[in-house]
Amino acid sequence: MVLNMQFRYSFNHPRSVVWRHLQDEQVLQRTLPGCKRLQSRADGAFDAELGLDVGPIKGMFSGEVRLLEQVEPEHYRLLLLGSGKPGELHADSLVSLIETNAGTEIECAADIQVTGLLASVGQRVMGSVARMLLGRFFKNVDDDMKTNASLELPQ
Repeated sequence: MVLNMQFRYSFNHPRSVVWRHLQDEQVLQRTLPGCKRLQSRADGAFDAELGLDVGPIKGMFSGEVRLLEQVEPEHYRLLLLGSGKPGELHADSLVSLIETNAGTEIECAADIQVTGLLASVGQRVMGSVARMLLGRFFKNVDDDMKTNASLELPQ
């Protein structure tokens, strides 16, 4: 099953700050929903283990995360490859950071391919789950920025 989706999220932080947080391994490990492990590799990718328990989707996934085609602080491509008992997932997203008067708006356009149990739950359910997970991730990043405002990641 293939799912195409669009997602938007607004931050009350400058684009450069949002960019740095979205690129930081420790922030990603703290904020990715269900993240059990995220470890950088020599080739710039991350090995990841995620445990999901959202509606009909339950189980552990292992795979890799890649941040590609980075144009700081404007956009990057996020590639996620994962597999587990619930099936396989391949997500290819373009994440754009747009500076606004109030801060930064994220636009995420994703093409997601799933197999196995993930595909059997249907496009509508998968779309809802994917939007919920993206929303939770960006909200977690937002909360992390507020909690760790004094840390302001180095440039």
